[in-house]
Amino acid sequence: MFDTPAPATADRMLAAQRHAADQFGLRTTGSQVWGYQGRTLSTAAGPHWLRVACAKAGTEGDTLWDGPSTSRTLPTSVPRPDLLRIRDWTTQTYAYRAELYSFAPDPIVSRRPVLDEDPELPETWWKEMTAALEALANVPPPTDREAVREEYLRRVIPEFTGHHVDAVTWTTAHGDLHYGNITRGPHILDWEGWGRAPYGYDAATLYIYALLSPKAATRIRTELAPVLDRPEARTGLLTVCAQVLQAQDRTDFYTELAGPVREHLTLL
Repeated sequence: MFDTPAPATADRMLAAQRHAADQFGLRTTGSQVWGYQGRTLSTAAGPHWLRVACAKAGTEGDTLWDGPSTSRTLPTSVPRPDLLRIRDWTTQTYAYRAELYSFAPDPIVSRRPVLDEDPELPETWWKEMTAALEALANVPPPTDREAVREEYLRRVIPEFTGHHVDAVTWTTAHGDLHYGNITRGPHILDWEGWGRAPYGYDAATLYIYALLSPKAATRIRTELAPVLDRPEARTGLLTVCAQVLQAQDRTDFYTELAGPVREHLTLL
């Protein structure tokens, strides 16, 4: 998903991955999938999927750290691989968590978080995804998990979009629902950031991250209209737009999205 990190980080994480595989009695067999700045490393391991996360020792246990384990409380109508086992260990400098998942056999929709072309997902895919988003949104928002903080959105939306934020309708969201985190099953992957977010935030992410492909964006806007057409979804859309514009100078795919996002903002 992200580029291979600096050699020292890559070597450390590969060693942690080998240790985790040994602990589970497995052997890694697939290509390496890196998280942002090498914070996570994932690969196939026998019939399973092995993910290793790291944090500076003493900082583990935050929202991202416990996201996958706490997501097991979400309804089974939200399709995702089963988290089977967890192993933790700590060195003097780093804490590590190894998570063993059931393997989702279908490929991810895109190797990048954004769409460069229409993935031509079938009607059945959209029906299942819409049902999954509805089931997730109907979960009472957790009090201890925030995918998007209110202080943050009230600051960045006016600053980067020029729009005003009124009352916010809060729901439960995945929090990082881009096209590298969903499969053609569909299965929704990578639950570390799930929690409370403005209504429509996940649907808005799918739509905004498709703006580089007008054909795909038009299809997605139509399929997700029951969510995105609701007035309370406006804040979710503005939040995603603000996040793109805030990070456009430091993330390549946000740089590419910035122009289409500005055009979209004129329509809101």
